Amino acid sequence: MATAAQAAAVFLSFLSSSPSHHSAPSSVSLGATPVLPVSLRVAAAAGPRLSSPLRGRRISAVIAQLPTAHPEVSNGDKKIRWSSRAVRSFAMAELEARKMRYPTTGTEGLLMGILVEGTSGAAKLLRANGITLLKVREEAANVLGKSEMFYFSPMHPPLTKAAQQALDWAVNEKLKSGEDGEVTANHLLLGIWSDKESAGHKILASLGFDDEKAILLAKTAGEEAAMSPR
Repeated sequence: MATAAQAAAVFLSFLSSSPSHHSAPSSVSLGATPVLPVSLRVAAAAGPRLSSPLRGRRISAVIAQLPTAHPEVSNGDKKIRWSSRAVRSFAMAELEARKMRYPTTGTEGLLMGILVEGTSGAAKLLRANGITLLKVREEAANVLGKSEMFYFSPMHPPLTKAAQQALDWAVNEKLKSGEDGEVTANHLLLGIWSDKESAGHKILASLGFDDEKAILLAKTAGEEAAMSPR
């Protein structure tokens, strides 16, 4: 007999694939050109429920699919890896975009994903400064507008140009450091902050995040990379 979770997954898949539910929302003005959809499934976030060897294989498979402008660099000789916390944050970003009924995953979605994942240094710094998931959702609605009540997002909302640039920035900064380790959620948050025109930056600024906090976060990025669980 199918479980409630399986039934819910089938229902969501049916809704997202139904043509009648895919008209564009009239009140959302994302203002960024979406790129190709990301083949990263939210199921990857369930990794910790698996046994340790299986979890490692699942996360590795997802990391190989995380989108960057230079996949041969992020997966080739340089051995640049994304931390498991960053991967889960990314998966949660797609889910948050769907909850907001947005057609794309933007920097606001990445920001919400970091907060939903909740265990990274970036998430802890945000919460310590009063930046919560609820506040970010409210500000996202103020900045981008609300979607129509009966609009259903794609199963995997494609990245906006700004969100893609945030991911690329995170990888590039890790490469510039010349250090071993992983690209973390700290790098991802700094990538969001690096683009002053992005929705994520505007939301962070409106909630009190500033360059001083970004500098503090940058100092701890290396520490999180070294301590990040494989």
